[in-house]
Amino acid sequence: MLVTRHQACASMIAATVVAALVGWPAHADPAPAAVAVAQCGPGSHPEPGLQGDVPAAERDSGRSAGGYSCNISAVGAYAGRGGGITSTSHDTCAYMGSLFPGSLFGPETGVQVIDASDPRNPRPTQRLTAPAMLAGTWESLKANRTSKLLVGTGVPALFGAGLLAVYDVSDCAAPRLLNPDTGSTSMPLPVTAHEGGFSPDGRTYWASGLGPGFLSAVDLTDPAHPHVLWQGVTGLSTHGIGVSADGNRLYLASNTGGISVWDVSSIQRREHHPSAVRLSELTWSDGWATQHAIPVTYGDKPFAFTVDEGGSGGVKVIDVSDPRNPRIVNRLKLQINLRQNQDSSVASSSGGGVFAYESHYCAADRPTNPTALACGWFSSGVRVFDVRDPLQVREIAYYNPPTHPRHGDVLTNSPHALLAALGVPLLSAPAILHSIADGSFDPDQAISPRIGSTTADQSTDWCASPPEWRGRELWVTCSDSGFQVLRLADGVYSPPADQQSTVGS
Repeated sequence: MLVTRHQACASMIAATVVAALVGWPAHADPAPAAVAVAQCGPGSHPEPGLQGDVPAAERDSGRSAGGYSCNISAVGAYAGRGGGITSTSHDTCAYMGSLFPGSLFGPETGVQVIDASDPRNPRPTQRLTAPAMLAGTWESLKANRTSKLLVGTGVPALFGAGLLAVYDVSDCAAPRLLNPDTGSTSMPLPVTAHEGGFSPDGRTYWASGLGPGFLSAVDLTDPAHPHVLWQGVTGLSTHGIGVSADGNRLYLASNTGGISVWDVSSIQRREHHPSAVRLSELTWSDGWATQHAIPVTYGDKPFAFTVDEGGSGGVKVIDVSDPRNPRIVNRLKLQINLRQNQDSSVASSSGGGVFAYESHYCAADRPTNPTALACGWFSSGVRVFDVRDPLQVREIAYYNPPTHPRHGDVLTNSPHALLAALGVPLLSAPAILHSIADGSFDPDQAISPRIGSTTADQSTDWCASPPEWRGRELWVTCSDSGFQVLRLADGVYSPPADQQSTVGS
């Protein structure tokens, strides 16, 4: 098919009109360089072009189906019917997030429990079918190692309300529902839902909803009887969270690009009339739909890794030592995320769904002096960074899984198969708009046979869950490929003795 410059420009309109309608700034924050490219060792199958890109020629020829790897190998996997949007893990088990309405049908309803004690042969052991799990857990499914609790809220489609399930996962392969009544359809909780997470001590579960902006602190002191101990309206853009190690600071992500810092110490102390106090807000325009925050410390200085789900925003490193004046000190992006490469991104990602090469969820290998950060990066796969110096970050490994095209009636739990009805990379819209505005976008570079396709293909997978650390292994769930155990090559990463995988909530 002959694709003209005019057709390419027309396709860009579809991807930028959303940003233009909401009044997105014409000029983004200062553009960073990409993080240093990983040096791939023996046994790798490196990407053929720009860092993070899956070129159009590779997709159209079918070569991308074999995947790409650098200093990582696959150990074992359980695909099931897809991996949901985000999944979580505890001890030797993983829990595959559920996606509505596929979560209601077939032999694998609800949340799947995977026993990975033998990482070469992960196997399903149980299905969790409380109403919240059947309604789809979206980005709310989290486990806490201190309390040994697993919590998910019911989110049928972007928004949910009322449904919350609490499981005891002290025997991780056989979770036990603790609240069959409270948080069910017969006795819903007054919470809105989209995302959620724990305070580190496991006593509080924070439920956040995109709209109307409610943030709820759910008390789990008695996990069989969860109840709301504080609730407030934080703004219409509420997304994911991160909580400091002492439980006193909450970092709330904004869908318009940024975070707000909250003092929640009175909630943590369980005061009689607790409150949450906004201390500051930090915004940016090179990225939007900020997903979550991972509070960490280097020495005695607190930082936060924050992840943008849209606009090729990548990961921000934020100095939060002054909670009233947080500062961005570094930006982590792949080459394909850079403003000058948005034309190449459009050429290869068109036809692949609403997400292109966006970051989504990350995990640090420990909360104090982290040495590595692993991230799910949608069509760029799983990316691993050396973060021993937060100001000098480099990539050390990546894994973009082989694709296994299967029909939607099989992948009933894959957001890639079920939610990517449009092939246009809408989540990249602001980055494309910024590139056009400053003259970095070359329509000729954006032209490829994929332009104009509006049906999502499976030339890549979507990796959106946090890759959780287990020594030199990473446990990750991708949309089509499901749960996977990956292993970093010898000499690439040395696990610290006190390794403790953390997603910030």
